[in-house]
Amino acid sequence: MKHFGDIAFTDHVKAEQEARGSREMYAGMTARPAPSGIGDREAAFISMRDSFYMATVSEDGWPYIQHRGGPRGFLKILSDKKIGFADYRGNRQYVSVGNLQTEQRVSLFLMDYPNRARLKILGRATVQEADADPNLAAELAMEGQGKVERLFTIEVEAFDWNCPQFITPRFTEAELSSSLTPMVEELQLLRQENAFLKQELGR
Repeated sequence: MKHFGDIAFTDHVKAEQEARGSREMYAGMTARPAPSGIGDREAAFISMRDSFYMATVSEDGWPYIQHRGGPRGFLKILSDKKIGFADYRGNRQYVSVGNLQTEQRVSLFLMDYPNRARLKILGRATVQEADADPNLAAELAMEGQGKVERLFTIEVEAFDWNCPQFITPRFTEAELSSSLTPMVEELQLLRQENAFLKQELGR
């Protein structure tokens, strides 16, 4: 596995870093040994995601970003260098599927908005029909999502954690519910106590 910078920091990128004073910092980062694979921290983060963004590139060179969502954990760890997910029937545009026929390189953004964390992944993706590998289809399938049509597997070549700056916290309905439920229950108790006190004062 490579450093994220070994792939992302092209000569033009390095020139911009040099001109703007950040090249020395990033050169030091890539001088350290690269990760040997997906670590425990990354695996835990990936397994908790209920969505991510994936970029592919067309044969004409145009980038395309697709949002992928599902139950938490639908993006699965297959090994310390491979992740995958099941593909179900969608809007039937097949842009990502088509792009991967000529260019396997992908970029993934995995976001944790409440904790303002972001994991970037670079890799090479393969897509195949579900009936081509029933065992893998069973491993990637998520209960209640319907029939699996295709299988995406991604050989991870590099990853990087972003700083939290400029990540706006956002919360799902479930996350808000878990935080607000105790407060709502407490308010209900206060209302009941208030009603009781009003009755006592009325007497």
